[in-house]
Amino acid sequence: MRLTSSAFADGGLIPARYTCDGDNINPPLEIAGVPAATVSLVLIMDDPDVPKSARPDGMWDHWLIFNMPPTLTRIEENQEPPGDQGTGTAGNRQYHGPCPPDREHRYFFKLYALDCRLALPAGAAKPGIEAAMAGHILAMAELMGRYDRPRR
Repeated sequence: MRLTSSAFADGGLIPARYTCDGDNINPPLEIAGVPAATVSLVLIMDDPDVPKSARPDGMWDHWLIFNMPPTLTRIEENQEPPGDQGTGTAGNRQYHGPCPPDREHRYFFKLYALDCRLALPAGAAKPGIEAAMAGHILAMAELMGRYDRPRR
């Protein structure tokens, strides 16, 4: 399975348009190679580079969507895909773009193919989503982008 974007390469810089310094909209994402047995897809975007003084676990969850259809091949720019929205660290239930407070951070877009739908309410947080996914992951793809805010 593959997850790519026409906006940035894996390991590349995320354009400011998709951050708090720009339009704060989601980048376009392309999905390929979903296993035939897939029942649902999950997308998690997180940042593991948060200062420990801000978050003891060093993690910030930016975007959580579960129970997306397995036929999904593209998430358009500035459009939430079909599925159930989870709740991110900021209390958001939609895309929350990169906004690092201190230095360049890495942002991981993780796509999971599951053999089931998750029996979770909309608004579930990442720990519940990850617990429900355990034992049901058929494939996983990852796209990482980097961003550092302009210094003023």
